[in-house]
Amino acid sequence: MSARTWADSGIVLALTAIGLVGFEPSFGGYSFLLPAIGGLVLGATTAIVASIFRLNVVTTVTVAVVAYFLCGAAIAVPQQALFFVLPSLQALSTIAIGTVYGWADIVTLQTPIEAPQHITVVPYFATWVVALVSTSLAARWLPSTSRSAWRYGVVLLGPLVIYLASILIGTDDPYQAGVRGIGFAVLALIWLGWRRSSDNVAQAGSQRIRSRKIAGTAVVLTAAVLLGGGAGWWFAPAQDQRFVLRDEIEPPFDPLQYPSPLAGFRHYTKQVTDDVLFTVSGLKAGDTVRLATLDSFTGKLWNVTGAESSAEGSGTFSLVGRALPEQSFVTPEARNDVTFTIGEYADVWMPSIGYPTDLVFTDGAALDAKDSLRYNASTGTAVLTAGLREGDSYTIDATVQQVLSAEDLSDVPVAAVELPPVTASPDVVTAKAQEYAASATTPAAQLEAMRLALTTTGFLSHGRASDTVASRAGHGADRITDLLESNQMVGDQEQYASAFALMARSFGYPARVVMGFAPEIVDGQAVEVTGDDVTAWVEVAFDDVGWVAFDPTPDETDIPQDQTPKPQSEPQPQVRQPPRAEADAEDLLTPVELEESDEEDDGLAFSIPGWVYVLGLSLLIPALLLLVPLLIIGLHKARRARRRRAAAAAHDQVAGAWEELVDQYSELGYSVPSRATRVMVAVQLDAQVGEGTPALRTIAVTTDDAVFSGQEISPERSDEVWNATAAAIEAGRTGLTKRRQFVSRYRIRSARDWAAKISSKREDS
Repeated sequence: MSARTWADSGIVLALTAIGLVGFEPSFGGYSFLLPAIGGLVLGATTAIVASIFRLNVVTTVTVAVVAYFLCGAAIAVPQQALFFVLPSLQALSTIAIGTVYGWADIVTLQTPIEAPQHITVVPYFATWVVALVSTSLAARWLPSTSRSAWRYGVVLLGPLVIYLASILIGTDDPYQAGVRGIGFAVLALIWLGWRRSSDNVAQAGSQRIRSRKIAGTAVVLTAAVLLGGGAGWWFAPAQDQRFVLRDEIEPPFDPLQYPSPLAGFRHYTKQVTDDVLFTVSGLKAGDTVRLATLDSFTGKLWNVTGAESSAEGSGTFSLVGRALPEQSFVTPEARNDVTFTIGEYADVWMPSIGYPTDLVFTDGAALDAKDSLRYNASTGTAVLTAGLREGDSYTIDATVQQVLSAEDLSDVPVAAVELPPVTASPDVVTAKAQEYAASATTPAAQLEAMRLALTTTGFLSHGRASDTVASRAGHGADRITDLLESNQMVGDQEQYASAFALMARSFGYPARVVMGFAPEIVDGQAVEVTGDDVTAWVEVAFDDVGWVAFDPTPDETDIPQDQTPKPQSEPQPQVRQPPRAEADAEDLLTPVELEESDEEDDGLAFSIPGWVYVLGLSLLIPALLLLVPLLIIGLHKARRARRRRAAAAAHDQVAGAWEELVDQYSELGYSVPSRATRVMVAVQLDAQVGEGTPALRTIAVTTDDAVFSGQEISPERSDEVWNATAAAIEAGRTGLTKRRQFVSRYRIRSARDWAAKISSKREDS
């Protein structure tokens, strides 16, 4: 290879590197540089070696692909490589997945991108293919005898693609846009000018020609800096108007944006007890309807695992069509043509059975919302992000887990399934689990012993007014502690399923809570499912069997009153009272002689020294100047919040909660963007407040759903949003200094104009 070819290759790689660093905002740092530079070096080295040995195109591509996978383990996913260098099957699989699917993930995942592991393959593949093609063209194509200007432009296409990709796949906040743009343009123009003039001038070494080239280069450099910088200053779009793909593509479904289904268990048992939620046909006796599978416990509640903490057994929600991924970890029984017709039910969680394999919408508004269907193949949970409403109908084919008894599982070990870890589980859970399963030796026997202990010693109560014993709602650590430490265990499926799942997890068994419905089913007949049919159970994974269901809830029986004896009062000895004496009121007073004062009382005005008045006024006037505005502003803020919460429409109440949050954060001194969506505002506020803040993004998404969906919002949901808003405001205030908190009380910020704009958008939609 000639020196000119080496120079051409170096220029191409330098231009690629300029475009490459633009990925920094997407990854939130420079962690992507190692795989990216590794791909750049590998692609260029492969092209140079192929050029030196004059390999043909087929051989070059074959060698390049082999080197791509063999070296990719150490460059892109060293944590999966053997000894951080040698490729493993897992590393090769990750490289293949990242090459194909990483491009979709990188524009849908929230920045900064930290997961999944195959995401680092994207910069590795991009730089590898650009370096391979561009260096091959520079080494084999440009040195040919026929030289045309368009050839140099073709060689520059690879680095230009990387530069454009860093913009389109990036964020609204560019990385050194002016410096990178001018640097890229100047380097490309200088290279094109010197390269073409060297080819066309026979006396390239003459001093005159060299001087002209230097002068021309200086002119080009100056013009590029001035014109490029000026154009960038005058014509560059505003930051919130930049076109990036992640703003145009719908992000992956995040179940944590929605409340935990189990948290609303008492809504079904108390408020919609007799309402027909949906009608289902095609079930067999003993079948249960699955609503959601919950495998993550935070100490406060069981919830569906989010994409960031998903594990092997929890899975993630993926965009699917009619055919759904099949579940292989199951002892199967088929259910075909199971039809659900929605009534009063309105939520994103789709009632289903087992693990659906085929789903067809047959009626209702859901016919036009097929693209919003998400499915988690590991848990059998389906979600329609557009929401189900009355009149929607769909038919599914599914595979259900065969019902197995404890005797059938006596010699079967639990499966090695990875689930998200349980946090903040109360100590009483482990103690009770050891107590109940003390004599059992196998996993199935231990689980059955714990289940029998709960069903035989506990009592069922939904906390209704008609129940003889009160039962508090909730299934967090405090509620489970109260359940297990009480003289009588009283609760419903929400508490017993949570307690049993935590007991199973205390033994290290993979267990998850399933919420659904268990109506009375007659084979071949349609059944109307009401809120009274709601239930929850626990599934435990057994090796080569699947997820087996356990029902730890007692049957409904009369609950005996807690017979706690009241302490008896001891009789006090009788004391003879003295005889009552009749006496005048004056006789009961003891006369006291008062010394006469020598000084006459000339009035109170002279009893208080004058300096006291001076001191009092000097303190009172500043206090009034300080506190009266504070009182007026406080009354204004209270009236503002009260007016928003008392709006006529429930969706306006939810929007008012978001307006109150934005106003309060602005008054606390946080930087709140004025021209941004609610989600973008929430992301920026989260970044300013730091860890420990309630999910501002969840509040933003809930508000957008209430404002733009057109659905009726219940007062309970409005109250939930206001409570979450109050917690978020308090969290934002907690981390501030006393001085900043005090100053915020004098600030007034109104989101009225912005809210009016949002309201008009809602009416247009």
